[in-house]
Amino acid sequence: MTRGAAMRAGRTRLPDSDSPARDARDLLLHILGIDSAALIASEHDPMTTGEVARYNAVISRRAAHEPVSKIIGLRAFYGLDFRVTPDVLDPRPDSETLVDAVLEYADTTTSIRILDMGTGSGCLLLTLLHSLPNATGMGVDISPAALKVAQENANRLHLSEKTRFVCSNWLEKVDETFDLVVCNPPYIGKNEAPTLSGDVLLWDPKLALFADEDGLAAYRAIASTLRRALSETGTAFFEIGLGQEKAVKRLFSEAGFENMTFRRDIAGISRCMIVPSARS
Repeated sequence: MTRGAAMRAGRTRLPDSDSPARDARDLLLHILGIDSAALIASEHDPMTTGEVARYNAVISRRAAHEPVSKIIGLRAFYGLDFRVTPDVLDPRPDSETLVDAVLEYADTTTSIRILDMGTGSGCLLLTLLHSLPNATGMGVDISPAALKVAQENANRLHLSEKTRFVCSNWLEKVDETFDLVVCNPPYIGKNEAPTLSGDVLLWDPKLALFADEDGLAAYRAIASTLRRALSETGTAFFEIGLGQEKAVKRLFSEAGFENMTFRRDIAGISRCMIVPSARS
């Protein structure tokens, strides 16, 4: 079997995938250890028996809804590759809206202290540290397994000297202030579970997905304690879910925050809420 024939056969075995051709190609690239250009140039080359067996195995995993990122162990986010495991949420394009908002706001000429609450893979914090040369940061997460992945990503991206990771339930073990706070909390209501794809429901950690029945539990917990983590001129950036704009804004208003603004993603959905530290 040639490489091209194997890729075409793999594609036909992924009818439930949103992008069967891309998934089949990416998994073949992973098995062969080559890039797209090399695959195009060698499409008619025969595969070994071992390569075919390994490719069939990963195609079977993808057909069972395991995401490509979890199979190959990497996910691209904002131009960087992050190691991912079942212990962390897959970085998603939606979250790049938050990164865009922070980078537009941040003063690149001064030193910046960043806190990432619920850091998971570390993708938000490490992307910002990579883009802001004068920044240092802390990532907190309640999951020791997630923190291990975040530290591995910091090491891979040569950012370990600029950041540290702490096991904490939100701000419980945070006793300092920051110029920028970022957070992509769980915001899916448990009653929404049946609407999720198998890729998400079966392979992303439930702790990073669900927040009680209405999806607002994390925002409630954070709003009441956020101020002590913000410097006097600090600003917080939160990812929010579809249709949550009014509810999340109300929670932070009740906690004494004002002048919240929102950033829409490429689909026109309010995806990022920006919270200045100024008191009402």
